[in-house]
Amino acid sequence: MDKICIRGGKPLNGSIQIGGAKNAALPLMTASLLTEETLTLSNLPHLADITTLANLLVQLGVSLHMDGGNGNGGHAGRVLSLTARDIASTVAPYDLVRKMRASVLVLGPLVARAGKARVSLPGGCAIGTRPVDLHLKGLQQLGAAIELSEGYIEAVAPHGLSGAEIVFPLVSVGATENLMMAATLARGETVLSNAAREPEVIDLAHCLVAMGADIDGIGTDTLRIRGVSRLHGAQHAVIPDRIETGTFAMAAAITGGDVELVGARSDLMTAALDALRGAGAAVTATDKGIRVQRSNGPLVGTDVMTEPFPGFPTDLQAQMMALLTTAEGASMITETIFENRFMHVPELRRMGANINLHGPSAMVRGVRKLTGAPVMATDLRASVSLVLAGLAAEGETVVNRVYHLDRGYERLEEKLAACGADIERVREANA
Repeated sequence: MDKICIRGGKPLNGSIQIGGAKNAALPLMTASLLTEETLTLSNLPHLADITTLANLLVQLGVSLHMDGGNGNGGHAGRVLSLTARDIASTVAPYDLVRKMRASVLVLGPLVARAGKARVSLPGGCAIGTRPVDLHLKGLQQLGAAIELSEGYIEAVAPHGLSGAEIVFPLVSVGATENLMMAATLARGETVLSNAAREPEVIDLAHCLVAMGADIDGIGTDTLRIRGVSRLHGAQHAVIPDRIETGTFAMAAAITGGDVELVGARSDLMTAALDALRGAGAAVTATDKGIRVQRSNGPLVGTDVMTEPFPGFPTDLQAQMMALLTTAEGASMITETIFENRFMHVPELRRMGANINLHGPSAMVRGVRKLTGAPVMATDLRASVSLVLAGLAAEGETVVNRVYHLDRGYERLEEKLAACGADIERVREANA
């Protein structure tokens, strides 16, 4: 099993190309199930989760054609064409879905297009329960019959779906995406109230409109979808990854560096950039993206609360905590989205961090320095927070179980090393 070894204390300087957003690319790929024509996605990141979903879509009958990369040595994003001319299977098996919970996003498109779906209950994450009940209740309101049997969701709508008014009791990105896709082929109008407003949801909506969907209210918490009889093919570029952007921005700040994030969009992550500024980093727009510096003194403590977009994203909470472990003073981080998202805390403590947990909040008191140590990754974002801590720590940090990283970060160690980090991936002989 691979490890990442980091010898910290080196400021990052240079530029990093930001890839396409994983959390936008996954639902966009499942949207290909809604039409028999070809959907072509550009700026697609090369990640383990993308490969997992691609394998699932092939089992369902989607033919894939990868056109490689464009520019930057082939690393500026791939172009993938997906054609679901015929749905060969409506079963999403456990062995694929367990690896990644986003696989449940095939549910809505399959029921809408084929009238039925059998999808394994999802796995792929240890940060909380993240139930799919909102997906299922919404599909029932659209007219699908739902049963749970032997670990699978059985959804049937032999006469098609019909529009409905659906009010989400809480904001859910996945449920908004699944039901928006399903509603594009339903009879009549569907209204999704208290819908998620994340940039990845907006990106999916724009792609669906390009495919012929009729959607109003994009970017608001109320989506109106008037169903159409069929969708057609389209070409769509995946938005840049705001979580990768935030991660590298925090890496620049924690090391006292100066990094330009090429291709990044500040409008996708205002709250995260405001938090960085509050901690003492300088963040400025450039003609290529965003520049992040910390050359005007130490980091300072600041308080952060995760919230649905446009609030501070839960997927940057662990990275922000790593940053604040070395800030002067105290910081309070409150997690309101997932109940299990402090699993990185014991590992950061192993490196000398002073963190005390109080229910959904973490009190972080900055220390003068972190010390390198062997640490264990527990999930995707926790794992990268340990890399950030290692970049700032004295001595060597070894991050184990880095397969979590590969789910969401493309060529992480290469990008960091190109900016001066002393970092390498060590491949075990028996891996």
